[in-house]
Amino acid sequence: MNQIKNILSIAISSILLVNCSNSKNITKSQISSKPNIIYILADDLGYADLSITGQQKFATPNIDQLAKDGMLFTQHYSGSTVCAPSRSTLLTGQHTGHTFIRGNKSVQPEGQHPLNSSSITVSEILKTKGYVTGAFGKWGLGSPSSEGDPNKQGFDEFYGYNCQRIAHNYYPYHLWDNQVKILLEENNGSKTEVYAPEIIHKKALEFIEKNKDTVFFMYYPSIIPHAELAAPEKYMKKFRGKLLPEKSYRGVDGGKRYKNGGYGSQKEPNTAFAAMVYLLDEQVGEIRKKVKELGIEKNTLIIFTSDNGPHNVGGKNSTYFNSNGEFRGYKRDLYEGGIRVPMITYWPGTIKPNSISKHVSAFWDFLPTVCDIIQTTASVQTDGISFLPELVGQKQKKHKFLYWEFLEKGGKQAVRLDNWKGIRLNMTNTPNAPIELYDLTSDIGEQNNIADEHPNIVKQIEHIMKEQHIYSDVFHFKHEKKTK
Repeated sequence: MNQIKNILSIAISSILLVNCSNSKNITKSQISSKPNIIYILADDLGYADLSITGQQKFATPNIDQLAKDGMLFTQHYSGSTVCAPSRSTLLTGQHTGHTFIRGNKSVQPEGQHPLNSSSITVSEILKTKGYVTGAFGKWGLGSPSSEGDPNKQGFDEFYGYNCQRIAHNYYPYHLWDNQVKILLEENNGSKTEVYAPEIIHKKALEFIEKNKDTVFFMYYPSIIPHAELAAPEKYMKKFRGKLLPEKSYRGVDGGKRYKNGGYGSQKEPNTAFAAMVYLLDEQVGEIRKKVKELGIEKNTLIIFTSDNGPHNVGGKNSTYFNSNGEFRGYKRDLYEGGIRVPMITYWPGTIKPNSISKHVSAFWDFLPTVCDIIQTTASVQTDGISFLPELVGQKQKKHKFLYWEFLEKGGKQAVRLDNWKGIRLNMTNTPNAPIELYDLTSDIGEQNNIADEHPNIVKQIEHIMKEQHIYSDVFHFKHEKKTK
């Protein structure tokens, strides 16, 4: 692992050491000194799963209001098209060609392959500046007590699911409170009495309350609306009979995979999905309400987004909900539907209300943005650029390109270069597979491959793909040979 880190340090010519105070025109009077930061990450929420971005089957009034009172980013991208690598890019500020975790790799009996100890996370940077840090929800970056454990990656407090496989289930047998395994006896066997997102949410609100007089960073990676599809009856009944026709889903209701990654059966999947997003919307509203009640609203930045595009498993019908809007693709795709996600930023007195940003940004921009906000310099390698200037209405630096790679489904790479989108598929069988090219200005649905018409653009994208992929012994394309 350390060998990989050293290779990254030496070889990545495109990554700059971040002087995090790089927005020279932003004065201290324009931003609150060391604001609280709350980052809410939905799980598998599609771009059009919010009513403000096009959802018509149900409404998300609290999230919509957050956008109306803040800034909606319409060209924001997740770190990856699946959970673990997306979270790794967010916390380390590196895209999937450089960040350590590049895929979902499970370990037994619980957890995922750990983020290495030499990685520098945004939470570790904030701790050096006096922030109290907490994570509430789904981790997925290292099993309990491993080097990737949240308590070893800069978080003072963690409550929730360590393992994303177990987080497939909403009535789990246990959760984790830091290093303590909390058994949920009410969910023993086939019982479903304790809905995990509700108790995790309660812990998050307690964290805000407890730290109202200090400065804090709260990372809130919700498991909603990841499959399985399940919600308490009080939420189900709000939508029952309104989202027809329903197609019953037969899942796992017993055996080794029951409450251990297998999706439970659901007779009303449309109702359950709407109920889950309704609950998520309520929880976002309660977080905002808590911050306001405590009198810390003006000194708190709230960010809301999703870790990747919408899923089509566990009974979810993304076509019925039009979850990806006008975009092509879903979770596990590198087309826009798999990686373009809504992002909302809210910071009263700093961000102009009812703002819409077309700035092209990605998860790896979060770390340099945080550094910029707290006006610190950190010797950390990043692919990101701060979007703080955009938040405060000043001239915003633009990315030269964005890069993704995905190891599953045949191996994929993607690049956004200005308004061009290049995608390479089936790399396992054909490492130098032809690159598809789309003009997002006129073809947002990526339906018309115009690679033959623009060979020079394809060459530029091919060069970026080659340059930005740094080999990893742990996460690599199947055609690559391990280094000695």
